[in-house]
Amino acid sequence: MDWKGYTIIYVVLFAFATAQAVVEFTGLVDSAYWPAFALIMVLSVVKAVGVAAYYQHLRWEPRAVTYLVLGGTVAALALTGAAAYSIL
Repeated sequence: MDWKGYTIIYVVLFAFATAQAVVEFTGLVDSAYWPAFALIMVLSVVKAVGVAAYYQHLRWEPRAVTYLVLGGTVAALALTGAAAYSIL
């Protein structure tokens, strides 16, 4: 992948990070916790997949490696969801 591809991925990741900050700073977390939590989690997963696929080159790795990373991501999301549920 050339520098243009990396730049596009960077801009998309930056936009998703900005969207997460907007959700947090607009008070949506205080007024509607679960929808805000779901939105932030979806954005986080999309960012994580983008980083893993392009910057860690998983897009070009064997599928077994991708599935291993995907399993770890699902486990991390499950633990994060359980921790968020126990806080409330």
